[in-house]
Amino acid sequence: MIRQRIQQIRRKVPRPSHGVLRRWCGRLCLLSLFFSVGCFDSLPGKPTEADRYKRPDTVMDFPTLYKTNCSGCHGADGTMGPAPPLNDPLFLAICSDADIKQIVMHGRDNTPMPAMDHKTSGPLTEKQIDAIVAGIRAEWGKTPPQLSPPFPTYQLAETPGDAQAGKKVFSQYCATCHGKDGQGDTAGALNDAGFLGTISNQALRRIIITGRSDLGMPNFHAVSDNSLEGKPLTSQQITDLVALLAEWRTTDVGGNE
Repeated sequence: MIRQRIQQIRRKVPRPSHGVLRRWCGRLCLLSLFFSVGCFDSLPGKPTEADRYKRPDTVMDFPTLYKTNCSGCHGADGTMGPAPPLNDPLFLAICSDADIKQIVMHGRDNTPMPAMDHKTSGPLTEKQIDAIVAGIRAEWGKTPPQLSPPFPTYQLAETPGDAQAGKKVFSQYCATCHGKDGQGDTAGALNDAGFLGTISNQALRRIIITGRSDLGMPNFHAVSDNSLEGKPLTSQQITDLVALLAEWRTTDVGGNE
């Protein structure tokens, strides 16, 4: 009875034709060949390793870190941004890696430069900050400055400068471009509350030393070419200039409180 029942079931189930069997065999062969040559790895739309999501705190390559965190202010290639250039051999000659790290970690007071350390609510870990510092040095520190040392010191002097002495220095070295009272001439105004309110004394000293080669401002040595003095600025003269600009933060162009 069981055998008869099985035979009845077999007779009711349609058998595939030879043509159908050949088509299925062909498809199986194609699939086998497809996988054997590794085509699976190149399927359209298949994510690559580079497409995988990465936590922001695991990104360590300099180009990505710089583009995301620095280029908006310092420029895509370290120049031509609203902030001073990092792609500057003279700056990298006077500013140590430790100084750069401190700037990145803690920012600059009285400037738009924020603290980047995640311990102070910044976006970067200390290892990422180290990667940025190393990347700046490796990317733009290979070319030595055209000037020979010694250079003026990068850090602000412990003793504040003399603003009155700074006025004399300004008239000799700066007034030709920035105007007699810093109100601006062929170059921008320096005696300006908006400008001085968004830059620190340390940043002023740095710019006086390095200039802004990307914007045509000469450095402390090249400024002598157009000055009445005819000599490079000394470290003390730079200190006195910073004192003058700091005094202008609280005065108008005419000197009125």
